[in-house]
Amino acid sequence: MIDFDAFVKYSRPGPRYTSYPTALEFSEKFTYEAYLNELKNRDKSRPLSIYVHLPFCRSACYFCGCNTIYTSKEEKKERYINYLAKELDILATHLDCTASVLQLHFGGGTPTFYNASQLDVIIKLIKAKFKNFSPEAEISCEIDPRFLNAEQLDVLVSHGFNRISYGVQDFDEKIQKEIHRIQPFELTQNAINLARSKGINSINMDLIYGLPYQNLQSFKVTLQKALSLSPDRLAVFNYAHVPWIKKSMRKFDETTLPSPKEKLEILKYTIEFFSQNAYKMIGMDHFAKPEDELFAALENGTLHRNFQGYTTKGGADLIGIGVTSIGEGERHYAQNFKDLDAYEKALDNGILPYCRGVGLNDEDLLRKFVIMNLMSNFSLDIKAVEKKFAVNFKEHFKNELENLKLLSDFVDITEDKILVNETGCMLIRNIAMCFDEYMAKFKGVKNSFSKTI
Repeated sequence: MIDFDAFVKYSRPGPRYTSYPTALEFSEKFTYEAYLNELKNRDKSRPLSIYVHLPFCRSACYFCGCNTIYTSKEEKKERYINYLAKELDILATHLDCTASVLQLHFGGGTPTFYNASQLDVIIKLIKAKFKNFSPEAEISCEIDPRFLNAEQLDVLVSHGFNRISYGVQDFDEKIQKEIHRIQPFELTQNAINLARSKGINSINMDLIYGLPYQNLQSFKVTLQKALSLSPDRLAVFNYAHVPWIKKSMRKFDETTLPSPKEKLEILKYTIEFFSQNAYKMIGMDHFAKPEDELFAALENGTLHRNFQGYTTKGGADLIGIGVTSIGEGERHYAQNFKDLDAYEKALDNGILPYCRGVGLNDEDLLRKFVIMNLMSNFSLDIKAVEKKFAVNFKEHFKNELENLKLLSDFVDITEDKILVNETGCMLIRNIAMCFDEYMAKFKGVKNSFSKTI
């Protein structure tokens, strides 16, 4: 039994650790020239993962924290395709595009806001530059079921897309109205059935807890409906309420948001519900069927985490394409301009639309390894860290381990391992934060991160 009233004291602002260092450390100090040098001198034996950001949406979903542009104009979408072509042309002059591609992911925005012929053009532009797709490549697309038809799926399947992710959030009509996303259960059901009929064998569904008017009883209904659709994976995200960043979130009456205690009850029930219905908890917020490759990766300790969430495709350099996209190499992160005008201006000037980033030093690499292993596998092999980085772990992280003792109810520390128990999984961000060298400067600073609970 969990004492939720006592547990909520651990709710504090903290990163989700889709990167380390986090995006708040990105700056212009990591120069354009430094970024180009990283692209030029990358280890050619490392495969590539490609992320393409398609930012347009018809209208705002008030909960959304993504970088989106709202439009109903076809010419804006066509113009963006032309600039993607420019970016790919310039990128090919700085990057050896012959490396094996292990992943291609379309995110947004609403990628399927583009019609079938437009999607075909975008994919052909990418494949004209990156021709060496691995036979085992994961090729995926985020899809809003409200914007999907058979012709679009035919295009995706014809180009080898083998994984899709449906945004759902919640099936409750009142909550859908409040978050400005009306999406009846039957619409989502039809979208999943359509994908299955087209041969898509890996379907993910995104849910969010912590939205206005949600409570444990209402979310139980959403979970039951989600289960009835039998997705291969589910991502159940903690709503990140950051109204100082996303103006649309200011539309919510904050008194309608569930309390940290209720959110914990929802999370605990969600974990138990899926565990009892043949799903395995993967990392912080994902669930997968036992036959899914995420489950195998968790079992053998090869699960990885990046800006797309949890993946089995580790050891690849991530190339971000499109406005606001983020790339990741062995020793850097690099982000494109968030502003569309700035993005276009850079490309018109014949340069990549790089805006800011960060170079990683040896200490960053060490802490990144520690944090990402904890976030992915809920455990850390201390001896493996010592061997890889030539450090005495308990000396190097003496202060961090002292801080970790404050979470001793949730973590077991032995000579060889750090093991997070089942209850600690709900506090994995807090546990990872103990090893974050940059967190000290955010102490007492408001509006830095969303709450961990």
